[in-house]
Amino acid sequence: MSNVAQPLITRFERGRFSTDHRTVVQEFPVRLKVNHRELATLVASPHQLNFLVAGFLRNQGFIRQRDDLLSLGICSDFGLAQVQIKSEIPERLMPTLTSGCGTGITFNLDHDAPAASAIDNTPLSASAVPALMRALAQKADQYRQHGGIHSAAVGRGAELLLFAEDLGRHNTLDRLAGEALLKGIDLAGTLLVTSGRISTEMVAKAARLGITTLASRTSPTDQAVELCQQLGITLVGYARGEKYEVYTHPQRIVLDKAPPCRFPGITGVILAGGESRRMGSDKSLLPLAGARFIDHIYRTLLPLFDELLIVTNSPSLYSSIPCPKVPDIYVAQGALAGVHAAVHHARNNKVFVVACDMPSLNPEVVSALCEHADEGDVVLPVGEDGAQPRHGRYDKRCLPAMERVLDAGQRRIVRFFNAVTVVEVPAASLNHLDPQQCSFRNINTPEEYFALRDDRHDQPLSLSRRRFGA
Repeated sequence: MSNVAQPLITRFERGRFSTDHRTVVQEFPVRLKVNHRELATLVASPHQLNFLVAGFLRNQGFIRQRDDLLSLGICSDFGLAQVQIKSEIPERLMPTLTSGCGTGITFNLDHDAPAASAIDNTPLSASAVPALMRALAQKADQYRQHGGIHSAAVGRGAELLLFAEDLGRHNTLDRLAGEALLKGIDLAGTLLVTSGRISTEMVAKAARLGITTLASRTSPTDQAVELCQQLGITLVGYARGEKYEVYTHPQRIVLDKAPPCRFPGITGVILAGGESRRMGSDKSLLPLAGARFIDHIYRTLLPLFDELLIVTNSPSLYSSIPCPKVPDIYVAQGALAGVHAAVHHARNNKVFVVACDMPSLNPEVVSALCEHADEGDVVLPVGEDGAQPRHGRYDKRCLPAMERVLDAGQRRIVRFFNAVTVVEVPAASLNHLDPQQCSFRNINTPEEYFALRDDRHDQPLSLSRRRFGA
């Protein structure tokens, strides 16, 4: 872009004043007439205005495909865009000025927003976000010159498809949408990276284009996070260098190449069949740091085991987690039925189980327990107040003893222990890995949940303290 001015400015630096010429971005108002009707004035950068206008009309729902656009003329001398479209302009439009630099405009038109279930859940390589951000930085030479311009790009993974820059961050999305429309490029399932803050308006525009991942160098708004959560869009903030933060749907982003698991021959299992009576809602779905309890546990176990299962009788709740979901064999028979299902369905002879209400699971503690894999039929951490049977390793040799207890109508895990060999690992021996024993901490009540969210270390959350109590 060369459409910039260089006024004389006064600079204050190191306690002194000086004068210099400073490159600044040009602000260019464009009056938009559609079907001979004055519709809006777009404040934009004066380049490739055909892309901006076409994308604006597309994102506002006036057109849906290229054929809806009958004619588009731009007069830069008078700052005028005249457009003819197939559809009629509604008699009453309620324009809304939106937040952000280069203030955006939206209208109260009905839009077809994709449901979360319709979003493309194809995994995205973890390296794609920083790679596309680097490509954006290389293209955004105007931003490097004067810092007064926003830029955005869309890519299929790390492959850059389209790039746009403008003084308004909303305008960059309109430009991308318009160029994609006029060039016949399908944006469904793509990654969008932007230099500007992500707001609800940006999310709504991206959703209409079928974009599934949004990433910004800066922060999203709280309402943008909520909207992305509802729409099934993965939202990334503070993408700088090789680091970024994922606010919603982190399961879509995967490591490029999974490293070898630490414990081949052991199946990791998440028990997600509890009734959550004291919590009053499903504990596995409670949100924490941008994901659900069960998402945190899954990501902790993933690098440790060569097979992961979720024991649940409601598999649709976890459709976004890419691992098998297996049901109880003994339905509605408590915690023991869940452990039995884990051992029964596992491909491996040895199984490590963890409850879905333990979001602070410590991978080093899990590893330390699995190092006892060849010792006994059951390996459990045990402290002064008892054992943790929902955080331990079980062998398929336990199945006959489990089934005898279940057939007798018993529900507690510990009921079959007298028929097998149980190895107890002192919890104190794991304190160097997890001094607060957070790995065993299960969240049972709303009070414990809010304490966890508030990071109230001065009020330790309750542990399961009954001797072999599950």
